Amino acid sequence: MFVPFENLPDESRVWVYTGSRAFTEKETEVITDLLQSFCEQWSAHGQPLQTSFQIRENQFVIMAVNEDHHRPSGCSIDSSVGIMRKIEAATGIDLLDRSRVPFILNQKTELIPLPHLKIQFQQQIVKGTTLTFQTLAATKKDLENWKLPSENTWLAKYLPKPAFTH
Repeated sequence: MFVPFENLPDESRVWVYTGSRAFTEKETEVITDLLQSFCEQWSAHGQPLQTSFQIRENQFVIMAVNEDHHRPSGCSIDSSVGIMRKIEAATGIDLLDRSRVPFILNQKTELIPLPHLKIQFQQQIVKGTTLTFQTLAATKKDLENWKLPSENTWLAKYLPKPAFTH
């Protein structure tokens, strides 16, 4: 059953999907309609899940489930991936590719392939202070810090190490 995102408890489980590009207004309408219908009927072992979604920055889809109401099963989580595939087919936007990391560069969201991260940091194209998104959030509360400097995330391991001086 769908509930407004803001009505879900902070401990609700979330999944963040990054679009391969920003959504147009029409695509946002299509995505919203598909997700609304999906959330209305999303269930686990015949039990309705208390669910919601959010679209952020015109490029991110966040799915949420209140696990205190009823826990999602493996099959129900798989069905949420299925709706992402349906959205991909309807819009042509890849939502399941986790091999690109979003950053805010030149006031817009840019996706950088994982294999290029180290060189991007070394060349100072991306810095420790460059904002990234909390795409690995596990709970709704984690989304309160939606944008973070990359040095405060898992990306810190890609930052160049300062030379030691004696």
